Amino acid sequence: MNEDLPDWKRDHYQRGEGRALIYYVVYGEFTNDVTISRSKYRSAGLPTGFKLSKLDRKQQDSLPFTDGAFGKGVTDKELFERIGHAPECMQFYGDIPDPENLNYLRDSVGIVSFLLDHGGFAVCDPQQLELYNRERWQRTIFDGGATNLLKLVKILYSDEADGRWYHTRGLRKFARPDLSVRGVPGDYSNAVIDLCNRFIQLQQLGGKITDGQEIRIASLPGGLVCHHAGSLEDPDFNNVHVEIQWPAK
Repeated sequence: MNEDLPDWKRDHYQRGEGRALIYYVVYGEFTNDVTISRSKYRSAGLPTGFKLSKLDRKQQDSLPFTDGAFGKGVTDKELFERIGHAPECMQFYGDIPDPENLNYLRDSVGIVSFLLDHGGFAVCDPQQLELYNRERWQRTIFDGGATNLLKLVKILYSDEADGRWYHTRGLRKFARPDLSVRGVPGDYSNAVIDLCNRFIQLQQLGGKITDGQEIRIASLPGGLVCHHAGSLEDPDFNNVHVEIQWPAK
């Protein structure tokens, strides 16, 4: 632990086989200032093995995640249009074996905040399919720190023939599988969201979901079972996931 920085602990840590992936893209026109204040940005600097690189339009016609396919899922269309004209971006990328604390994430969030204060105006989190302006990143991600980790994972849903499908994106940041629950009847929506949040928090703090684990929660029907599935190449998650099977009717 660095004495002048908060230690982001994982109180339920059980070592896993995965790797924690961090990937952010910050858009703007950047200064040459590379000295990061540890206290202001709550960061010890670039985690070991991580890379920070600059791309500009002299190198390629379009910057990462400025294409129409990514834009379909972005709610802030004005900000998405603006990143399409950004002169530069900074790519921040790295992965590490399942870590016993979240200090790599603390440092990463601080670096993104530094970049936003030194020429950046927007940041893309492709693992969540999310785009932030400077103010929203500061308020939603940086200010909450380790007390607001839920904001680093998104719960998505879509309606299908047999009910609603709930699934998460972003748990690869924590070297943990994402979650999937299919066929959810409408009157169980709130209970399933609550279940997802519980499992998100458990995994963020280092806990693991056992294959074959049964779920026993009063607000949900019996017979829900967890099974590990998928691959890192699955485009719905860009991660492996836990499929929570809804009981047969």
